[in-house]
Amino acid sequence: MSEVDEGARRFRHAAPANAPDYGRAGRNVPVSLLVGVLLLTAVLVPLFFFKPAFIAIIAIAACIGVWEMARAIRSGEAHPALLPLLGGSIAMVVLAWFAGIEGLTTGLLVAVLAVLVWRMGDGPDGYLRDMGASVLILVYVPFLLGFAVLLVTPDDGHWRILVALLAVVLSDTGGYVAGVLFGKHPMAPSISPKKSWEGFAGSIVATSAGSAALLWLLLDVAPWKGALFGVIVSCAAVLGDLTESLIKRDLGIKDMSNLLPAHGGLMDRLDSILFAVPTAYLLLSVLAPLP
Repeated sequence: MSEVDEGARRFRHAAPANAPDYGRAGRNVPVSLLVGVLLLTAVLVPLFFFKPAFIAIIAIAACIGVWEMARAIRSGEAHPALLPLLGGSIAMVVLAWFAGIEGLTTGLLVAVLAVLVWRMGDGPDGYLRDMGASVLILVYVPFLLGFAVLLVTPDDGHWRILVALLAVVLSDTGGYVAGVLFGKHPMAPSISPKKSWEGFAGSIVATSAGSAALLWLLLDVAPWKGALFGVIVSCAAVLGDLTESLIKRDLGIKDMSNLLPAHGGLMDRLDSILFAVPTAYLLLSVLAPLP
């Protein structure tokens, strides 16, 4: 049996035998929408009224994501060091807020060093394995999420992070609707069986059209540049979704946790954002440069 087949077998076994069947939607849509709206509200209110509270929410989200990742990886053989991972996550977010991209990268280096030293206390057995898992978590969750802090730092940062988040929402929604209505050709069946090329096309169309309008209205960016922004961010969001699906397949789990009803874990909502936010940061630095 190949490693892919074995991962798929473990993934199927991870789902409860009596799990409800939601058809092609794959989830409880009303509950999923309600939770999504509540999450978006919890992010947008502090974003527009008190930025430090938004930074605190980013730090909390990073810590929850790190906890979920460490918990999931510990179901295998690796044992990431949770405490320095959490401390490093907070440090990265805080340093990004006060010192920009230099602070974020410095925080990552300090966090990696802290994990290196911390893990020595458990001896040499599995040291490289545990360190590899820990560094993966640090880069994948708090470092990538730290770009949300970099986006929101400028005076117009609330609009920058808003267009990035809405681009992800448009990508997910467009892909979901097109996939349910027209999905026939699997995009990556060994990784995410429900994701289709038709759904991917829906993501691209929805995000490019929506971003063209959003960037023109909010950041005074030409519509064609906004459409280009939407296409690239949508591709990044889909790639982020596939990356987390690949990790879950390898671990033989369905969701990172059961923290959010009808969504799974917080990482199951952050997966698209983690790749999209750094992409949006780089694109906006070119398309809408700061004065």
